[in-house]
Amino acid sequence: MRQNHLLAFFPLLILVFMAGCSHCGRNTDTLYQASTIDALLVGIYDGSTTFAALKKNGDFGIGTFDALDGEMIAVDGSFYQAKADGTVLPVADTSTTPFAVVKFFVPETKTRLSGSWNLSGLTKHLDRMLPTPNYFYAIRIDGTFPAITVRSVPAQQKPYPGLAQAASRQAVFQFSSISGTIIGFRTPDFAKGINLPGYHFHFISADRKSGGHLLDCRIDQASLSLDRALELRLALPENDAFSGAKLGRDHGRELDKAERGTSHD
Repeated sequence: MRQNHLLAFFPLLILVFMAGCSHCGRNTDTLYQASTIDALLVGIYDGSTTFAALKKNGDFGIGTFDALDGEMIAVDGSFYQAKADGTVLPVADTSTTPFAVVKFFVPETKTRLSGSWNLSGLTKHLDRMLPTPNYFYAIRIDGTFPAITVRSVPAQQKPYPGLAQAASRQAVFQFSSISGTIIGFRTPDFAKGINLPGYHFHFISADRKSGGHLLDCRIDQASLSLDRALELRLALPENDAFSGAKLGRDHGRELDKAERGTSHD
C-alpha cells in the first residue's frame, strides 16, 4: 500500500521540478541567428525561418519580418511586430523572418543605471562595463525613459531594394516619459558580415503598444541586465536569392545609414 502511495507521489515531484526549472533542456549559452546582416543589406527579405522555430531557440531577441515588414521584438517569451503605421501586434508562429537573433535570456549581471545618457553615452558606458569585447552579449534595460526615438520600415515590394534604401522610407516615432524595455545585442568586431558589429537595440513599451528599432534615447534611472553568449548557431536561408547573392563586401556606410539611423550625440 505504501509503495502505491510513493508511485502516485513520484509524478508530482517531476512536475514540481519541471516548474522550478524553466530553462532545463535549453542551451542558455547559445545565440541563435537566422541569416546574416550582409544578406539583409543586399535585399534578401524573403522569410526563411518561422517564428515557431525561433521560439525553440530563444525567448528574447530582435529582428524583422518577411518583406522587411516592421521590427521584431521578443521579450519574456512573447514576440511582437512593430509596424510602420505605429501599431504593435503579436506574432503568429507561422509568420517568417529573413533575419533575427534570439537567445534564452538568463542574465549573469544585474545593476542599476544612474546618470543622464543618450544612446551614444549608453553604449560607451556599456563598453566600459564589459570585461571583454570578444563575446556576444544580450542586453536588457528596463525603466521609464524621459525620451525614446524609434523607427520602423514598411513592407517592401519586389524587386527588393537594399536595406539602406528601404530604411530611407522609415517611419520615426518619438515618445516622452515612456515605460518599457530596451532589448538588444552587442556583436564582436570579428563577426562583421554575420551581424552588425557593436550594439543593435529595439524598444517596446510596457503596455506593448509602441516599439521599434531604437534610434536614440534618454536614460536617467533604469535597471540593466547582461547575458553573455559563448556559442553562435547560424541558420542560413535555403533559397535562390541567398545562393546567388554576392556577399562579403564592405557595407560600412550602408550599415550606418540602415541600422544606426540618425542618432546624435
